[in-house]
Parts: sequence; structure tokens; C-alpha cells
Amino acid sequence: MPAQVKKKTAFFCQNCGYESAKWMGQCPSCHEWNTFVEEPKAPALSPGLGSKKQRPGNRTRPVRLAEISMESNERILTGMGELDRVLGGGIIKGSLVLIGGDPGIGKSTLLLQACRNIAAMGKSVLYISGEESLQQIKMRAQRIGEVSDSLLLMCETDLGAIQEVIEEQKPDVCVIDSIQTMFSENVASAPGSVSQVRESTGILLMLAKGLGVSIFIVGHVTKDGSVAGPRVLEHMVDTVLYFEGDRHASYRILRAVKNRFGSTNEIGVFEMRGDGLTEVPNPSEYMLSGKPEGASGSIVACSIEGSRPVLIEIQALVCRSNFGLPRRTAAGTDYNRVNLLMAVLEKRCGMELGSYDAYVNIAGGIRMNEPAVDLGILLAIVSSRKDMPIRDDTMAFGEVGLSGEVRAVSQADTRVAEAGKLGFKNVILPKSNMVSCKMIKGIRLIPVSTIKEAISAACS
Repeated sequence: MPAQVKKKTAFFCQNCGYESAKWMGQCPSCHEWNTFVEEPKAPALSPGLGSKKQRPGNRTRPVRLAEISMESNERILTGMGELDRVLGGGIIKGSLVLIGGDPGIGKSTLLLQACRNIAAMGKSVLYISGEESLQQIKMRAQRIGEVSDSLLLMCETDLGAIQEVIEEQKPDVCVIDSIQTMFSENVASAPGSVSQVRESTGILLMLAKGLGVSIFIVGHVTKDGSVAGPRVLEHMVDTVLYFEGDRHASYRILRAVKNRFGSTNEIGVFEMRGDGLTEVPNPSEYMLSGKPEGASGSIVACSIEGSRPVLIEIQALVCRSNFGLPRRTAAGTDYNRVNLLMAVLEKRCGMELGSYDAYVNIAGGIRMNEPAVDLGILLAIVSSRKDMPIRDDTMAFGEVGLSGEVRAVSQADTRVAEAGKLGFKNVILPKSNMVSCKMIKGIRLIPVSTIKEAISAACS
């Protein structure tokens, strides 16, 4: 009786995709703990097998730089200005884009609306779902509006069948929803495993570059907010977008964390409604809606996201602690930055904060880490601590140093102009930014060089 051949297995890190012959507690590549899982190794293919499937399109040859035509980088507009902004001006032909986000946040709705708009422009679009049936997709399509007949739908999880359809149809844009449901017969592990996700993404990358098809893939996220699967997945794609926001609230923020064809600082703001996602062209006005009047611990600051200024409301609540160790909480900004600013206040202004709890929040659910919001956070803390409201028509921006100085920030004139559009009368800004700021009628610029001057100007 012939002996059974033992299947070869290996251990893969679920975070970065590192392969090891044995299990290890800590990954030597990304240094994460307890991330190794055992999976069967894919059998090696002979050189002649699957060459046509693995190399779609014509065989490439080296070319000179002068021979490359820039017409191939013509972008396809999605009909959604906010999505085009985050992508860098539209979809590049042959690009591979990964969109991640929490379940129910609206990833499929966003892509279906974009596919509807692209199909209405006469482009061929293929939407492949591995999670929903055709009836479920049609129900969502009827909710967002009329859909063109050039939009093709398909429910499939086998990458072999999907590859044949893409090679046959050669659409301009293809959507894979989601990558965790796809599987390749060359890999023996289950769908969603490290090996399957990596192999499936590799096949889609080959199709995108070989056939010139722009492919969007949807990725699930883990509890810490990163895309599920190996970290190498983010390195393989051209663009990584994250759809953020509270699923129980109406706002949604689309942010690029990697983009080979544009800036990674741009954000797109959407509002979820019954008929789908609606763009928010003026996020500053949207973020400031519902701001309380005459309340202490509240001030408006300005942050730059790419080329767009966004006015945000910073709220702070400082109250005496009932325990020996005061509690500090930060929502929407860096927790350590809040502790640093409070330490600067104690040292440079002599303000007693060691026995007080402090809660800092950026209203609207948006997250801002730009140093220009330092002055707003500091003034909100001081306003709450002294219980002195700051005038509602005052806006502040500037970076705060450890010596208590207020340092200059970039694009100060853009921030002042945005404040003028929304009716603010007073702007507290770094003194060194006065050179680049143009005087705007109806706005009083208050230059400050230290936090003491800023506190005096805001709370007087």
C-alpha cells in the first residue's frame, strides 16, 4: 500500500505576510505577537504551465523614456468630485486601487455609484461581488438611481473564472467586492487566508497591468482599523483608500493613505442618505453645524487636508479630578499631543492642571493631526479651565512649541480666506505668518508670538 504523501505546510504572519517553517510567537519582520497561522504551501508550477493565464496581453519589451506616450495616463472621471479628488484627479488606466473600511460604512455603495456614473459616460464597467447576490445588488442599484445597461454584474468567487471573464470582456473599470471572498485553485488554503489574499491580489495586479483594466478591490478591516490580510497587500496596489466615519452617523470621510498617482493628504467628505452617498462640497460649513454659542471650552481651528482648508470645532472639558491620577481623553486628535500641550500650559503659564481631568474632542467625527490645530486645542483647554467663553466669531491656528512659542504654519493665507468665507471676524495666527497673509476686508488679524499673548487675545 503506497504511503500517503504528507502535505507541506508553512507558517505565515497575518500582519505582514512573513513566511516561516515553524511557528514563532513574535514575527521577526513586523515584530507583532501571535500573528502566525499554519497554511498549506502552494505547489510549484512548471515553467510551461499557465504561461498564457499568468501573462495576459502582449509580451512586454524595454522601451526608451522618449517613446512613452503620456496619453496612456489619461484619467477616467467617476462623476463624483470628492472621489476624483482623493484619487488625484480620476482613475488611471491599469491602476489597482484598494478600498478599506468598517462593515456597513458604505464601501459597496460608493463603488456602485461610481460604476453607475462611469457606465453612463459610455465606459464598460464590470462589478463582481463575492458577498451579495445579483438581487441584492439590484436592490441597492434601484435605491441610488437609474443605472446604464453598460454596467455588467457578476457573482463569483473563483479567480480562474473571473480572470477568463476579464480577459474576454476587457472592461475599462472592474470592481472586486471583496478580496477576502476570492480564492484561487492553485492555493489549497481557505478563502480569506494570507496565502489566498496574496495570491488573488497578485492575479488581479497582473490583469490590471497586462490588460490596462482599472481594478478596485474592497478589503475588510480588522479591529484596529487596518486592512485584513498581510501588510504586503497594501504594497502591491497602487492606491490605498480608507472610508472612515461612524456607521450610525451620516458623515463619511474618504482618505488616501497611499497614492502613486496623486497626493495622500486629500480627503473626500460624503453624507449617507436614503438614496446613497451625497458629496459635501463645503466640509467646513458641515463640520461647524450645531456649534454652541457662548459656551466655554469651544473654539474653531483650521486644518489643511491636501489643498483643502477645513474649519473644525475643538471642544475641551476640564474639571477637577476625584482621584489621585487625573484622566485625560482625546477624540479626533493625538492623545500624546494633548498631554504635551497641557504640560506646556503648566510650565510656561503656571496654570494648575495636575489635579484636573481633561477631555478634548474634535466635533463631527473627523480626525486631525496637523500641528496647526495645536493653538486651538490649547485655547479650548484654557477656556474650559477658566470657564471663560471665546467669541464665536474667532478662529485660531498655529503650532505650539515646548518653549511656549507659537510657530508659523503653511498656507496661512488660505486658512484666513476660508475663515472669511464663513463669516469669522477675528483670526488669531502666528506673528511670523503675517508676512504671507493678505488683509481681507472685515477680518481682524491678531498676530501672537507666545501662548500668553494668544490666551490674552482669546479670553479677554
